[in-house]
Amino acid sequence: MRPLRVPPLGFAHRGGRADAPENTLEAFRLALRNGATALESDAWVTSDGVVVLDHDGLAPGLRRRRISETAKSDLPARIPSLADLYDEVGTEFDLSLDLRDPTAAQAVVAAAAAARHPLERLWLCAADDLEAAAQWKQHAPAVRVVDSTRRHSMKGGTERRAATLADKGIDVVNLHHSDWSVGLVTLFHRFEILCFAWDCQHPRVLNAVLGMGVDGVYSDHVGLMNDALARWK
Repeated sequence: MRPLRVPPLGFAHRGGRADAPENTLEAFRLALRNGATALESDAWVTSDGVVVLDHDGLAPGLRRRRISETAKSDLPARIPSLADLYDEVGTEFDLSLDLRDPTAAQAVVAAAAAARHPLERLWLCAADDLEAAAQWKQHAPAVRVVDSTRRHSMKGGTERRAATLADKGIDVVNLHHSDWSVGLVTLFHRFEILCFAWDCQHPRVLNAVLGMGVDGVYSDHVGLMNDALARWK
């Protein structure tokens, strides 16, 4: 099957955490050096309004205080800001961000715009929150918005979900690789919805979902991912 997007995107999950500590500038830099054209991380906003990249959203060593309750200067040095990422590696890549705080979208878009990162290369992921995703799209139409969910969570079925995403202007549905089939990819593509697959850690998984026609994959292993994507380059 042919994807809607050629070539498909390959996101280095948390910067490609198989090769370097996750969500660090070292990981992001190494992933791009190793040939990744897209990065993935998780975005939070500190108490003083800075977008930072971390998975858990907790400040280690600060009695597990939430990042949203902590100033950027009080966070460990290993937790970079989005601005730090742009300063370190530039803007010539696609970036997928899980917005753990749905209110973070405006700050993320502002940081990307300040760095002159093309907004059409910014993919904002909402975890089963279609209303939030639709609001992000209204705020910044150029940004790509992603519905990250599971097939069993699609109330009303997959076709209704596809129609709802199209109606709300949501660009992508992102499912675990085990949820995808050729038929399901075909269904979402019929509604012009891109299909992403996450947790693609092995060659057989990468080759399988890419063979189904998905438009993007997330993997910890940049080298394996690049090998699987090579046929589209």
